[in-house]
Amino acid sequence: MNTTRNKDSIVRYQNMQQLLGDLEKTGQLVKVTEEVDPYLEIAEIQRRAYRAQAPAILFTRVKGTPFPMVCNVFGTLERTRWIFRDSLRALEGVFKLKIDPFDFFKQPWRYAGAPRALWSTLPRKVKTGPVMANTTTVTKLPQLHSWPMDGGGYVTLPQVYTESPDKPGFMKSNIGMYRVQLTGPSFAPDKEVGLHYQIHRGIGYHHSEALRRGEPLKVNVFVGGPPAMTMAAIMPLPEGIAEILFGGALAGFRIPMVTRKGELPILAEADFCICGTVHPGEQKPEGPFGDHLGYYSLAHDFPLMRVDTVYHRDGAVWPFTTVGRPPQEDTVFGTFIHELTAELVPTVFNGVREVHAVDQAGVHPLLLAIGSERYVPYAQERQPQELITCGLSLLGNTQTSLSKYVIIAAHEDNPMLHTHNFREFLTHMLERTDFERDLHFVTRTTIDTLDYTGISLNQGSKLIWAACGPKKRSLQDTLPSGLTLPDGFSAPRIFAPGVVVLQGPKHTAARDEHDTAMFTLAEHLQNQSADLSSLPLFVVADDADFTSADWDNFLWVTFTRSDPATDMYGAGAFTHCKHWGCKGPVIIDARLKSFHAPALEEDPAITAKVDKLAAKGGCLHGIL
Repeated sequence: MNTTRNKDSIVRYQNMQQLLGDLEKTGQLVKVTEEVDPYLEIAEIQRRAYRAQAPAILFTRVKGTPFPMVCNVFGTLERTRWIFRDSLRALEGVFKLKIDPFDFFKQPWRYAGAPRALWSTLPRKVKTGPVMANTTTVTKLPQLHSWPMDGGGYVTLPQVYTESPDKPGFMKSNIGMYRVQLTGPSFAPDKEVGLHYQIHRGIGYHHSEALRRGEPLKVNVFVGGPPAMTMAAIMPLPEGIAEILFGGALAGFRIPMVTRKGELPILAEADFCICGTVHPGEQKPEGPFGDHLGYYSLAHDFPLMRVDTVYHRDGAVWPFTTVGRPPQEDTVFGTFIHELTAELVPTVFNGVREVHAVDQAGVHPLLLAIGSERYVPYAQERQPQELITCGLSLLGNTQTSLSKYVIIAAHEDNPMLHTHNFREFLTHMLERTDFERDLHFVTRTTIDTLDYTGISLNQGSKLIWAACGPKKRSLQDTLPSGLTLPDGFSAPRIFAPGVVVLQGPKHTAARDEHDTAMFTLAEHLQNQSADLSSLPLFVVADDADFTSADWDNFLWVTFTRSDPATDMYGAGAFTHCKHWGCKGPVIIDARLKSFHAPALEEDPAITAKVDKLAAKGGCLHGIL
C-alpha cells in the first residue's frame, strides 16, 4: 500500500501497513523469514535491536500464530521524529498559539481559525473499517513472553479504549497503555484476559463510574493502526483531556472510528481489536510480568475482561516491544514526549520551569525539577518556600503525582542549571541543602503500582527535597583519612563529589520496619573522628562496585530500591514537631530488601540461541 500523501507531499500514516512500507523503502526496516519463537526469543531479539540502534524488524514467521510481528518501530529517537515529521509541524503550531493548549484539547471547536491540527482532533465516525474484515481468537494471537517468570502471553503496545458510563462519547473517553495478559492459568482460554491498570489512570475513573452504576464497563483493546494512536496512549495528558483528540492532532487527520449503536467505538484502521467487558466484582490474579523498573511485578488481583470478539484486518501485523531495566524502547517514547511538552510545563505547574522524570531510575521513582523561589525576595536568608509549593503541585497533578523522590532546585541560584546533567544537578543540591530543614516527607500515601519499595501494594512514601540559597558547604571528592565503618559495612568509595557509596550486609528487616543495622551505621558516622562535613550523602548498596560503576547504575539502584520514609537515615537524626532532619550525612539504604520483587535476568539458553542468530551466517547477522 502506498503511503498517504496530500497534494503538498505531506506524509500522514493512517495505518501500520503504510508506515512499514515507507520504513522498508527507506532502509529502516528489515524482514526476518526464519521462524522465531514468541516465548523469550523474540523479546531478546527486540532488546538487542534497540541497543544496537537497529532498523525495525518484521518477523514473517512466528511460532504458534498466523500473524507476523514487528518490533523496534520506535527504536530510535530519530526514527520516531521521522514517523511524525510532517504532522509534528501542525501540532507544534498549536503549542505556539497564544491560547491555553489544554483548553484547546478540551474545547477544540472554539479555535476554528487555528492550524490544521485543530481540525484533526475530533474523530471521524464511520460505519465500518478495515479492522472489521476478519475475526480470530485470543489464543491465535501472538503470545509474547518477554521474561522467564512472565505469567503468560502479553500485549505490550495496547491502546485500551473506554468511555465514561456517565457521559459516553469521545470527549470523555480514555486511551491508555495498560498491559493485557492474554493467557495464563487464571484465565479461561479465548474467553478471559487480564487487564492490569495502575493507580492514577484514566480508566480507573470510568471503572468506578461503572461500579457505582452496577453495570459492566465496555473495553476495546486496539493493537496497531495509526502510529499516532500508540503515542497518544502513553501521553501524560491532564485529567479531562481525551487522548483520542491528541492522537488526531499528532496524526494530522481525523481518526476514523467505527461507531455502532449500543457498542463502544472501534479504531477503524487498527490491525487488531479485542472487544470485551469488565463486570463488577470480577478480578483474577494477573502477572508476574517483567516491568520497566527492571524487576518483576508479581501476581495480584486485577480486573478480569470477558472477551466478546477479536477482530483483525487483512494483512494484520502485531507490533510489540519489551520493557525492562532502562534504557529500553519506551525510553524513546519518554524522550519524544518530553520534547513535545517541555514548553508546556509552566502552563501546568505554576512556578516550575523544567522537569525530568529520570528514565535511568525507572521514571516514576525520581523526578528532578527546577522552579522559582520568589515568595520572600527581601529575606536576608533564602530558604525553600515556593519550591515546596512547586513540589506539592508536582505531586498533585498528572503523571508526576506518581513520583517518589522529587528533588527541586531554584532557577535563581544558577540560571544555567539543567535537570539532565545529573552530576551538576546533584552537586548543586548537596552544596545548598540544609538537612535539618530541607527534606519533606509524605508518608503512607499512594505510590506507583509497579514500585515494591513501599509498605504495601500502591502504598509508600514520597520526598520533596528542596534547596536554595548560597552554598553551605564544599564537597569532597576523596575519602577522608581515618574513615571507619561498623561491622558488616565495607568498600566505601567516592561516586561523585560529596557522595559515598558503600557495601552493606544483607537486608533482613520486615516490610514497613527500619533496619537496626542502618541505625548502627548512622550512629557510627556521627561519632567518628573523620570529618564528614563535605560528604553529605551516603548510599548503602549490596554491591558497591556495581552501584558506583556509572550514573545509570547509581540512579537505578539508589531510587528503585529505596522508600524515602523507610530507607532514609541520618547521622544525628531527630524529629521535631513531626519534622525529620539530621545533622550529619544523610543515608539512603539502597539494598535489595527481603520483600522486593526479583530483578529481571535473561535466560542463558535463549541468549545463546540469539547469539547464533546474530553470528555470521545467522538471519540477524549485521542487524544486531
